[in-house]
Amino acid sequence: MENFFPLFKREFLGYFRSPVAYVFIVIFLWASVGCTFFLGNLYDSNQASLDPFFNYLPWLFLIFVPAVGMRLWAEERRSGTIELLFTLPVTMVEAVVAKFLAGWAFLGVALALTFPLWLTVNYLGKPDNGVIFAGYLGCFFMAGAYLSVSCFTSALSKNQVIGFILGVVICFVLVLLGWGVFTDVLASFLPAGLIDIISQVGFVSHFQAISRGLLDSRDLIYFVSAIVVGLSLNTLVLNARKAS
Repeated sequence: MENFFPLFKREFLGYFRSPVAYVFIVIFLWASVGCTFFLGNLYDSNQASLDPFFNYLPWLFLIFVPAVGMRLWAEERRSGTIELLFTLPVTMVEAVVAKFLAGWAFLGVALALTFPLWLTVNYLGKPDNGVIFAGYLGCFFMAGAYLSVSCFTSALSKNQVIGFILGVVICFVLVLLGWGVFTDVLASFLPAGLIDIISQVGFVSHFQAISRGLLDSRDLIYFVSAIVVGLSLNTLVLNARKAS
């Protein structure tokens, strides 16, 4: 584990050494504000709630999280530094987890910078801050699930664009599977039991439960399991690459 923290530190600080990270954060914050106030009509709802923000966040993450994850391994493969990484006294699992946690921490920083939205609804009324905190917690775990998928797709190719597109496609499918509109369409020709199973596979149904303030251990376990599966696939791909 002595090599884990230096690798994590290098990856995390590496985000802030590039202007791209700051551009990413600014665009993410503008998109969050736009979805909350304009698409979500926060003022017109006459409710001191961040529901409009949380409702649009799974769709914002669909673009922004794969954009963060696409470079994690594709860039290492393109530049050839992945071979150097394989020679370091660090296990593959440590390398995968360190890179993932660095990216997750960066997303956490971007998410934390949306705190003015929280301050705004407290200024406008008296929201249930416990529910809002639970919503942010759900956002953080959902971001981790998205990122684990993006880490896996980034390891599949040297091309960052390919990793990004694959990440968006897989995450889009996982969003659709838990989206009420999509499951309602499926309900017209599939049995109810199968619909329940399909909805439980998707991101949105578990996130919506948490964003309502319902901190069910099953929803947290789902996101943790999704992260573990994504990182396990990431490790398998890299081990196959190392062995070839």
